[in-house]
Amino acid sequence: MAEKAFLVLEDGTIFEGKAFGKRGETVGDIVFTTSMGGYLETLTDPGLYGQIMLHTFPLIGNYGVISADFQSSKVWAAGYIVKHVCQDPSNFRCEGTLDTFLKEQGVVGLYGIDTRKLTKIIRDNGIMKGKITMTEPTKSDQADAKSHTLLNAVAAVSKGNGGKLPMPEGTPAPKYKVALINYGAKNGIIDCLQQRGCDVYEFAWTATKEEIMAINPDGIVLSNGPGDPAETTNRNAIQVIKELIETNVPMFGICLGHSLLALAHGYKTASMKFGHRGSNQPVKDVKSGRVYVTPQAHGHVVVAKDSWFINVNDGTCEGLDYGKSFGVQFHPQGKGGAKDTEFLFDVFVERMTV
Repeated sequence: MAEKAFLVLEDGTIFEGKAFGKRGETVGDIVFTTSMGGYLETLTDPGLYGQIMLHTFPLIGNYGVISADFQSSKVWAAGYIVKHVCQDPSNFRCEGTLDTFLKEQGVVGLYGIDTRKLTKIIRDNGIMKGKITMTEPTKSDQADAKSHTLLNAVAAVSKGNGGKLPMPEGTPAPKYKVALINYGAKNGIIDCLQQRGCDVYEFAWTATKEEIMAINPDGIVLSNGPGDPAETTNRNAIQVIKELIETNVPMFGICLGHSLLALAHGYKTASMKFGHRGSNQPVKDVKSGRVYVTPQAHGHVVVAKDSWFINVNDGTCEGLDYGKSFGVQFHPQGKGGAKDTEFLFDVFVERMTV
């Protein structure tokens, strides 16, 4: 018989379910994704650092664990909540079960609760802080959830020393030199750049303008990542982007990178009620009127009236074009979700050639 586990929300609401993955307790912001698949890409996205991920789709884990789909070297989620977890996956690439994988990664999981009810609570009230525990809930568990604060998120996931990343076999001969500022980059971004003939040099978020420009880049990519873009600890990173703007080297901001680029240009950002997380968010190109399906994973948005892309559902800014540089809130590399907007990497390459 599966061990009992509980979720305690900051408002005192309690859900009783069953444990999977690591046995223990964890605290974090509970965010939900509407994706039917792509759970491995989601779990290994550094942008999920410090958050408890909730799946609205009821069955997760049915194709098991496939390391080729990972978007980083580890799971970054603080916890994982699903309705049903598949213990008997079926896929020709399957390397194991999700339960075993989470145990190996030290991630606490909870299943068997009413995920629909929990999602409705978040939609009505906004992102909720919560605590998963294996013991009968007490008032202290609610207090733990309520007092949780996520700080220094980018520092926890950023990596890079300015070195060139290895080019996989079969990729085109490099024509361009791209500096990737890694605020929590997904592997798919690197793949899309390398497939277009870009040598990628990886820099941590603390890199200076001088360190980045020392490689004489043709372009600069500002990656996705976790946390609030306007957080005080990001000020130095924003200042470096301001200095890089003055070099006139084309820049491409993705998700958090888009927000940081916008802040460097004088825009403001705001927290969203429950964010956009899923693989089928509709985004409209204001210039052409065309609508694209995009994967997204963010809880903050740029406040702008002159957007290049907007979200069809709520009208929020999904992209800004500055001429040489541009940024988008969604994930154009499509891992895991629609690849409709992967052409934006081609746009970036074109701007590096002008």
